[in-house]
Amino acid sequence: MFAPSRDQARRFFFDSWSKYRAGEMLSGLETIALQVILLHPEYHALLDAPERNLVRDYAPEHGAMNPFLHLSLHLAIEEQLSIDQPPGIRTAFERLRAKTGDEHNAKHALLECLAETIWQAQRANAAPDQALYLECLAQKLGT
Repeated sequence: MFAPSRDQARRFFFDSWSKYRAGEMLSGLETIALQVILLHPEYHALLDAPERNLVRDYAPEHGAMNPFLHLSLHLAIEEQLSIDQPPGIRTAFERLRAKTGDEHNAKHALLECLAETIWQAQRANAAPDQALYLECLAQKLGT
């Protein structure tokens, strides 16, 4: 299992962005990361300054999420959708996309549920609960 440190995860996003800006070839995962980064122009300046932002702490302010956590959750969602894990996530996503009319907004709904599920797991010192995750999505769908 790949479990990067905070700095390694951040460097991955910095490196993906830097390679893109330099016109260099990207790996498959870097290409997915770039697609997520491009959806978030509010993070571009942050990614242009790794020396200033690599070790910066991001305390939740006014409900804002750590930008690196946000990007990482997007990557997790891309993986989940690609393999339909947990089972039914792809169908829930398609229904959310139809409901919201926007792919990025639908992914943000998944992201909110995934973040909540991870937070609950950390509080309980347990593995993430797939049923809780899917229940959160069902609530977003109004089912």
